[in-house]
Amino acid sequence: MIRETVHLAIQAIFRNAMRSILTVLGIVIGVAAVIAMVTVGQGSSDQVTADVEKLGTNVLMVLPGAGRMGPGNSSVAASLELKDVEALVDQLSSIRTAAPYTQTTLNAVYGTEDMRTSVAGTDARYLDVVDWPVVRGRSFLPSEENSGKAVCIIGETVRQELMGNFDPVGETLRLKSVSCEVIGLLEAKGASSFGSDQDDIVLMPIKALQRRVLGTSDVSMIYLAVVDGVSTERAVVDVEVLMRERRRISDGEEDDFNVRDMKQLASMLTGITDVLTGLLSAVAAVSLLVGGIGIMNIMLVSVTERTREIGIRLAVGATAHQVLLQFLVEAVVLSMIGGVIGILLGLGLAAVASNIMVIPFSPDPFIVAIAFLFSAAVGVVFGYFPARRAAHLDPIEALRHQ
Repeated sequence: MIRETVHLAIQAIFRNAMRSILTVLGIVIGVAAVIAMVTVGQGSSDQVTADVEKLGTNVLMVLPGAGRMGPGNSSVAASLELKDVEALVDQLSSIRTAAPYTQTTLNAVYGTEDMRTSVAGTDARYLDVVDWPVVRGRSFLPSEENSGKAVCIIGETVRQELMGNFDPVGETLRLKSVSCEVIGLLEAKGASSFGSDQDDIVLMPIKALQRRVLGTSDVSMIYLAVVDGVSTERAVVDVEVLMRERRRISDGEEDDFNVRDMKQLASMLTGITDVLTGLLSAVAAVSLLVGGIGIMNIMLVSVTERTREIGIRLAVGATAHQVLLQFLVEAVVLSMIGGVIGILLGLGLAAVASNIMVIPFSPDPFIVAIAFLFSAAVGVVFGYFPARRAAHLDPIEALRHQ
């Protein structure tokens, strides 16, 4: 009986093909929107995680300032110092290595070409902390770091903008009034989670940048690599205790610096992405409700148009349950067809969006299954009332219907 009921339902669907297409359109749009939103959101979360992992999940950053915003945070904290970097490495067993970091924006000039770029002062340990290899040339030598020699390592974007595909090693850039010899080229990283170009950068020994460009000895940030096997939570506590001691902060006084854990940063960014994805998916799911209402309206019209057919079926012995099942199955089949088309369309849109946004294509089989089952449930819920109306028609009145 079930097979015959499904066969009748499919026949009725194809007999009114255009009406069926318009009926499932709402389901298709709703399912496609939900699948696309969730897949793109998952891809964005994966990209954020991957970008943070490029810096290392065992990386900490120390910055001056309390790390909070708003009223009551108007004090200006003292900058960090190069001595702080050495103290963190020498006195803490939980820290494997550390690197100072100070950044500014300057015009880089090469021959007749020039561009605005980020110029960062650091040392060779920075490339170790953030796992950023030099693919051509070499890193800074200790003698160059100590003397503040004007040498630099450039990112791929700087090379392309100023020198094209030529080997930059041995060439000379002018940064402000400083002539800087290029000794290395960094591996290309691409855009970060925030959309900034990570390869648009020039690295110099921090003493060279401080003395020749900035005229200051301040350090704006310290990157720390935690020893393998040591939790970043323990390392954060160690760093805070030592920095409070070095900056002479008394008990009860608030820290005038903050320590950021890249693992926590990744978790925070992923959480924000998940919330936004959930909100957008909830809005998209409203169209599923609209699609269900559309199915109910069309099925009610179908019952009215097929009143005489229903009367004949009831007159020749069909039970009210069989008529109810026929129309209910028809509504469910319509919803499931819309669900399958919506899933395929949603995955296609997500694949295109992922390619455009340069993020991973990360379809979630669980969400796909939920969307399909939800589309079937929409057919059951919104198809029941029209099916019940058809099953309760009076056969005699139905046969009189023109």
